[in-house]
Amino acid sequence: MILMNDFSREPSELLNAQLLAAERVIKSGWYVLGKEVESFEKRWAEYCGVKHAIGVANGMDAIEIGLRCLGISNGDEVITTPMTAFATTLAIIRAGATPVLADIDSDGKLNPESIVRCIGVKTKAILPVHLYGSPAKLDQIISICSTHKLKLIEDCAQAHGSKFENKPVGSFGSLGAWSFYPTKNLGTFGDGGCITTNDIELAELARKLRNYGQSERYHHPEIGLNSRLDELHAAILSERLKYLNQFNAHRAEIASRYIEGIKNPSVKIVNKTLKAETSVFHLFPVLTKSRERFMKHMAEKKIQTLIHYPIPVHKQKSCLDLKRDPNGLSNSELFSQQVVSIPCHPHLTPEEVEQVIEAVNEFA
Repeated sequence: MILMNDFSREPSELLNAQLLAAERVIKSGWYVLGKEVESFEKRWAEYCGVKHAIGVANGMDAIEIGLRCLGISNGDEVITTPMTAFATTLAIIRAGATPVLADIDSDGKLNPESIVRCIGVKTKAILPVHLYGSPAKLDQIISICSTHKLKLIEDCAQAHGSKFENKPVGSFGSLGAWSFYPTKNLGTFGDGGCITTNDIELAELARKLRNYGQSERYHHPEIGLNSRLDELHAAILSERLKYLNQFNAHRAEIASRYIEGIKNPSVKIVNKTLKAETSVFHLFPVLTKSRERFMKHMAEKKIQTLIHYPIPVHKQKSCLDLKRDPNGLSNSELFSQQVVSIPCHPHLTPEEVEQVIEAVNEFA
């Protein structure tokens, strides 16, 4: 079976390095907010081209803490996308603000024209998602933020290593929010997250908020969270970071072969113009009007597929009354009905890539 992810195939050198990292943490006797977290934060900040990185418990907390650092709370509105993992919207709600959903374009990214239609007197920020490993339309979104005096927070949970105009994502907005969930391009052995920023005041506030709001032990000038990146996860991430560029390059090779080889008119590649220097191909989505039959066909060929995401946020029972583009969210609704991801993990063999292409092209 060709899987969407297959961690059992990772290099033995990486496995051994991770075991040694875990042993190092265990023998140190220090498990929370220690030298491993500090070391990884420094390395991740350098990788992302920013001055500060603040490790947190998960990607959703990274967004919530980021919003709170910017003073966004009750009565404020944040514009985001309905085509994303639910954590993006949930983080806005947990921060006390109101999500406002803009529509997407045919490539799954936030539509700048829809964003503008969603702006109101209560709008304080725009939260785009670098979906599937491809950067959002940052030039246009930054322009909108500048014109309307809005904050930009980047959801980078799917875009580790992705760049826009040769600059790493997570370095454009006031803050970048990252997830290190196991299936991400850079993932750990559980939950983990991070905030990136060039603003020292935001970085210092984020460090307080992640740790009960403490400025120093037993002094709580802020109402914070318990959201700390553990030493074990930080040590694992430091080892895995050494392989990130290599793994991303392999994803790009696979994606390039898919773009070249898939020739089925009933299966549309979401964005054929994606390039390795911009996207890190966290996922490789295609669109088909016959999704259930397509997934059944691929399963018969022993190829796993998944849907990211089958239910847009505004169709979730808990979010039926959320504010949205006055023109509706028709693109998001159509996209969610047709999108399906095919395997694109960095451990696929060339033979397996050809099997996937052949199976897609055979689908009628």
